[in-house]
Amino acid sequence: MIGSPKPKFIFGSLIPNLKWVSAAPSQLPPHPIDHLRAFFNGNKDTQHSDYELTLVSALKSCSSLLALSQGQQIHSLVFKSGLLSNIFVKNSLISFYVKCRLISNARSLFDTCSVLDPVSCNIMLAGYVKSGSLDNARHLFEKMPIKGCVSYTTMVMGLAQNNCWLEAIGVFKDMRFAGVIPNEVTLASVISAYSHVGGILNCRMLHALSFKLGLEALNIVATNLVHMYCVCSRLVDLARDLFERIPAKDVVSWGTIIDGYVQIERLGEALRMYRSMLRTGVGPNEVMIVDLISACGRTMAVSEGQQFHGIIVRTGFDCYDFIQATIIHFYAACGEINLAFLQFELGSKDHVSSWNALISGFVRNGMIEQARQLFDEMPERDVFSWSSMISGRWAHEYILSNSIPLNDNLNAALIDMYAKCGSITIALQLFYEIQDRVSSVSPWNAIICGLAMHGHANVSLKLFSQLQRVRIKPNSITFIGVLSACCHAGLVDTGEKYFKGMKNLYNIEPNIKHYGCMIDLLGRAGRLKEAAEMIRKMPMKADVVIWGTLLAACRTHGNVEIGERAAENLAKLDISHGAGRVLLSNIYADAGRWDDAFLVRRAMQSQRMKKSPGCSGVV
Repeated sequence: MIGSPKPKFIFGSLIPNLKWVSAAPSQLPPHPIDHLRAFFNGNKDTQHSDYELTLVSALKSCSSLLALSQGQQIHSLVFKSGLLSNIFVKNSLISFYVKCRLISNARSLFDTCSVLDPVSCNIMLAGYVKSGSLDNARHLFEKMPIKGCVSYTTMVMGLAQNNCWLEAIGVFKDMRFAGVIPNEVTLASVISAYSHVGGILNCRMLHALSFKLGLEALNIVATNLVHMYCVCSRLVDLARDLFERIPAKDVVSWGTIIDGYVQIERLGEALRMYRSMLRTGVGPNEVMIVDLISACGRTMAVSEGQQFHGIIVRTGFDCYDFIQATIIHFYAACGEINLAFLQFELGSKDHVSSWNALISGFVRNGMIEQARQLFDEMPERDVFSWSSMISGRWAHEYILSNSIPLNDNLNAALIDMYAKCGSITIALQLFYEIQDRVSSVSPWNAIICGLAMHGHANVSLKLFSQLQRVRIKPNSITFIGVLSACCHAGLVDTGEKYFKGMKNLYNIEPNIKHYGCMIDLLGRAGRLKEAAEMIRKMPMKADVVIWGTLLAACRTHGNVEIGERAAENLAKLDISHGAGRVLLSNIYADAGRWDDAFLVRRAMQSQRMKKSPGCSGVV
């Protein structure tokens, strides 16, 4: 039990013999500070009928102001007045200490309760959850004799916020089994948990429950449902229909649907939604701007990204270090390294994120020496700095000799570096050394992709099977490595099985790179009609790489008809693509159509086209 804290008389002296002239809470000034001043300057009659109410009201003011010293004075008065046995006063004190993050003090008071009062339990449970003491929260939750909506909601929300998704869902199921009706906060929290677990059936089940309870139109529920549809099943159009029914859309709602389009690389739709938002009078926040300008970098949409850069400057968002780093990354990703460097020079250099963004940009653009020079000038470095600078063995040796701790991202960067430098044996050895300590998919991706790149398909696929057994969820990058391995080994049926399993088993929507791997796989096997049909049915337009892959396969297998179609589509995308013309010319020559081959070559000469020579280099 907490003792009586010694009063520190902040709002005037407390004279023990002075009569208390109570003011009921309704008569007190509305502002918490004025409330406390009136409390401490008044006369205190502990026998007055309103004394307990006034104590409770004053404690609420202390809680809202986090006025620890004044709250402890009130605790002292409660102790001296013998009111600690009053459950309403005690609960107010417990709540006060919880709000002030003094969980041990709150626990000491809570332990003096002769019975487990539901309100006391809920206050203490919320305190444990907010302080991150999940084990204590679980223990108390199990002991609670009565669990209502508040108890279940607090537990579901706390578990979801601490990434215990499956446990949060389990508590929610117990809540439903107990017949306790969830509120909008419960639903929002469990929807968030299901968003990380995935599954279209889960999406529809929660959507139906929200509709049944009449909570579907509430912003907090509807926005989380929109997000769940976007991330679990990538049914953005269905999410859009739900979004349109939200009566009062705020910036979070708009940001959620815009991010949904960004994640499936439908930048045009995202921009249209952004403009629609502006027309309704809702302005963007910094999270939305970062999301959009990052998408512009990934799609190399320079003009659109520069417009967002202008918006950032006009709205003053450029004062945030992470936004400055995002702008640098955008320009570097678009190949505008000079503009990236200019942004770095104009901005603040106090934050490591801007240095990291420019170093990564230099490396991305092949400017290794500039990256090293900037790296040496850095006032401080973090793990990302090292990940960006893994461009040779010197970095690994430096890390080991300086006892720099290795995390998953840094290990993945080292494995990737060795694989790309041709040292796949060292890469595999490094992976086996850290395998038991790996908690994320990044190192697995690095070795699976590296082995596939070197033609070690069997080992790559064997490691993928191990990955599935350790229950680390693969992502889209994992499947690029897996499908590449199938390509190199000619495992068409296996590749098709993994390709279909991406969506059916892991809720991963194949992107253009995965389709590219499948076109390559089918093309190498001579199944050119199937490859052409897959291109026709793709949910996105085929790019230069895909048409070039099909054209190369047509050259290998001597298919003139499909080769001509591939070359025609390739020319539409890039009229100066010399390699495509050379392949078509060779296809004609192999088929004995020398006149057609000559015409293609002559057209290349007249347009001064040439095939770029291949080159490679390792730092």
